Amino acid sequence: MSARRLTHSETEPHNVISASCALAGKSMHTYGTSRHTWGDPRQPETLHPRFSSVLFPITEPVPGNSYINVLRHTEILEAPELTTDVAASDHTWWWKYKQLLREPIAEFTGVMILIIFGTGVDCQVVLSTNPGVASAAKGEYLSISFGWAIGTAMGVWASAGISGGHINPAVTLALATWRRFPWKKVPGYIFAQLMGGLVGAALVYANYFHALDIFEGGRGIRTLKTAGLFSTYALDYMTHVSCFFSEFLATAVLLIVVLAVTDRHNSPPPNGLLPLTLFLLILGIGVALGMETGYAINPARDLGPRLLTSMVGYGKAVYTYRHHYWLWCPVIAPILGAQAGTMFYDAFLYNGDDSPFNEPRASRKPLAETGGTV
Repeated sequence: MSARRLTHSETEPHNVISASCALAGKSMHTYGTSRHTWGDPRQPETLHPRFSSVLFPITEPVPGNSYINVLRHTEILEAPELTTDVAASDHTWWWKYKQLLREPIAEFTGVMILIIFGTGVDCQVVLSTNPGVASAAKGEYLSISFGWAIGTAMGVWASAGISGGHINPAVTLALATWRRFPWKKVPGYIFAQLMGGLVGAALVYANYFHALDIFEGGRGIRTLKTAGLFSTYALDYMTHVSCFFSEFLATAVLLIVVLAVTDRHNSPPPNGLLPLTLFLLILGIGVALGMETGYAINPARDLGPRLLTSMVGYGKAVYTYRHHYWLWCPVIAPILGAQAGTMFYDAFLYNGDDSPFNEPRASRKPLAETGGTV
């Protein structure tokens, strides 16, 4: 492969701050910018010079790339592939293999950072209420809301420029369903997100191991009262329907706002301030809708740490609690809420052609090519 030296406009540093919460549960879904058709030989292999920053998306058609013309309505779902003047054959073997894993590892890293901040603040605030752990309490509910909001913003910041910063399986699935995110990438993204949640929780658990022993009243004692520091458990008075609705509603709101602030024809924040927007969004969800179920709004945020608790002595109770609460409330409800929020935004507010609600008739295949089905 011959190397091609890029022009100054092409080598200009990429702004990779754009992202969307999601992942959110404290996780946030985000958009980076890239050739969304990565790996598709039918698409041009060069990146348009002006298509280099998530903060400055193209505002007019780019000749010769109809898909970029479609995506000019919104920020793109993936981060740009960085091109250099060095031929691929000149790189080290590690660099070559790394390219295959960068996106999943970015999702892993983003969720891990989210969980370190989020479960870390949970542990500090709750465990410090025990006099044997700290001389005075180190925070309150608002501290927890701030911790998860900071974790979301930092997790998105760490991953947006490489993977798009979804850091939330519900976001990844919603984008694959409604915004043409490649389905072939979905399994790798979700697995990486879950593992990021598990590893992040493991690091926090190791950090607070002795404080957990003191709080529980003995070495190795583990009960649900501290399991709730890592994954979510609803308040006792909440019914099954109420729990499901709370997570469904919070996640739907998450996706509606995320899609709005990443839609260039709606209300994008000023350049460089999207992470702050996501911080405020998660903070708002926490202080308004977080009390009853712990606002998971992100399957990876709950299931990853829950896997960790089942491995370190909390037992099967983390799964059997309230008729398998872990599955239908912090996993299924956010997934369906994300689908509903995205569908609502695309159906009534979004004009981009990358949504099935707005797909031009000319781009649809004739019935003869689809076997006579619509």
